[in-house]
Amino acid sequence: MPNPSEKCPICKKNIVPEYKPFCSKRCADIDLNRWFSGDYRLSSEPRDEEEFEELQNSLKETLDPDHNVG
Repeated sequence: MPNPSEKCPICKKNIVPEYKPFCSKRCADIDLNRWFSGDYRLSSEPRDEEEFEELQNSLKETLDPDHNVG
């Protein structure tokens, strides 16, 4: 049984266990559409150039272990 104080983040109605944390499929679909359309974004700290190059080289090594970096 859901906590009565838990509300749907879309419409603020009580949540329904089947669609938790939403109250309905409609609200779950609205939330999913917001992710797909880019309305929600995860933020990150900007990286400096040196860290970017290290990540890039690490990715190259992961994708091509025979790749000689540097």
